[in-house]
Amino acid sequence: MKVVALNGSSRKDGNTAILLNWVLDELKKEGIETELIQLAGETLSGCKACYKCAENKNQKCAVVNDRVNEYIAKMREAHGILLGSPTYISDMTANMKALIERSTIVSRNNGDMFNRKVGAAVIAARRAGATHVLSSMNYFFLINQMIIPGSSYWNMAIGRNPGEVKNDVEGIQTMKTLGQNMAWLLKKIYG
Repeated sequence: MKVVALNGSSRKDGNTAILLNWVLDELKKEGIETELIQLAGETLSGCKACYKCAENKNQKCAVVNDRVNEYIAKMREAHGILLGSPTYISDMTANMKALIERSTIVSRNNGDMFNRKVGAAVIAARRAGATHVLSSMNYFFLINQMIIPGSSYWNMAIGRNPGEVKNDVEGIQTMKTLGQNMAWLLKKIYG
C-alpha cells in the first residue's frame, strides 16, 4: 500500500510539510509506503475547460507546461492521497486549487480513477479560516468518490512561522490520530 502526500504550501518544509510528515510517520509505522511531494517553487495553472482529457481518455491533462500530469499519475497509483495546504485568505493555495481542479476533471473523464481511494486533507493556519480550507479540500475527495477518515479534531494546526505548528499540542495529536485512522482504513480496504 502507498500514500502520496502533496504539500501545496509555497514554503518547502514549512508548517504544512511538518503536519503532513506527522501523518506520514504514523502510516510508516503501520508498514505503509509514503511519498511527500512539495509544490513550493512551482506555478500550476487552473483547469482551462478544454475537455481534451475527455476526448483523449489517456488519464492526462492536455496542459503539459507544468508537472500536474506527473502528480495525477502519482495519485492514480496510490491507495491513499493526502493533500496539505496552509490557509491563504481563508482558502487553499492557488497551486493546490489548480491541482484539485485539473486532477478532478481528468479523473471524472477517465473512469473516475480516484474512486474508493482513501483521502484526507491537512491544514496549517496562522489563526483562523482553516475550517473553510478543510471543507474545500474535502469536496475534492467527495466528488471523486473517495473515503475520508476522521481524526480527534479537525485536521489542522496553528502556526505562522516555519516550525510554530510544533507548539500546537492538540494539532500534533490530531495529525497522529489521522495517520492511525488512515492506516486502519487502508488496511480494511486493501489489506
